[in-house]
Amino acid sequence: MGKRSSVPNRQYTDEFKLEAVRLAESIGGNQAAKRLGIPDSSLWNWIRLSRAGKLAADESGTQPVKRSGSELEAENARLRRELAHTKLDLEIVKKAAAYFAKESR
Repeated sequence: MGKRSSVPNRQYTDEFKLEAVRLAESIGGNQAAKRLGIPDSSLWNWIRLSRAGKLAADESGTQPVKRSGSELEAENARLRRELAHTKLDLEIVKKAAAYFAKESR
């Protein structure tokens, strides 16, 4: 008897589902599911519901959150710092990979 790995039931927000469907429409369902780390079947169900108009039926009623200019500037600054840190991390990993590639020869 083989062991079955149990995957916990995950709950996704309607907003996440809508964005996942939009991504799937732009790059394809299988790639979108892989990129988001969700089961293909879930994404295809959301696409089917979206096409039937049953996914987040009241989508037009959702209003974007209005934020002040200072909030947007603060978030922008945070994202720039995060990007700079990520670029630095990537540069370090690239150098380490090059170093270890030389060592293995």
